[in-house]
Amino acid sequence: MSHACNCGCSDNSNSSSQGLQIIPRPDSTPVISQTELKISGMTCGHCVSSVSEELKEIANVQDVEIILDAKGISTAMLSTSGTIEEIEEEVLRAAVEEAGYTLESVSN
Repeated sequence: MSHACNCGCSDNSNSSSQGLQIIPRPDSTPVISQTELKISGMTCGHCVSSVSEELKEIANVQDVEIILDAKGISTAMLSTSGTIEEIEEEVLRAAVEEAGYTLESVSN
């Protein structure tokens, strides 16, 4: 097998002596996107837990991190596989409202 780059990676004796193995990246490697939610009404750690649990139940949501502002609008950062367009804003709003709070805005 020969490559146009001439780096020597197709030389079996060279690659085995270096102990290198080329592993191709699968085509289905997920893209992780970050989405910021602004949520009002949260005042404590229990609020954070409730909202986190609801948001993590949404398909494609990988992780949720919340910065609590007990006297104002808290920020939730969602890590999602794919893009937020795949998760409609109404689904996010419903999850936040199910926990008892108000979704003020969504931004990518």
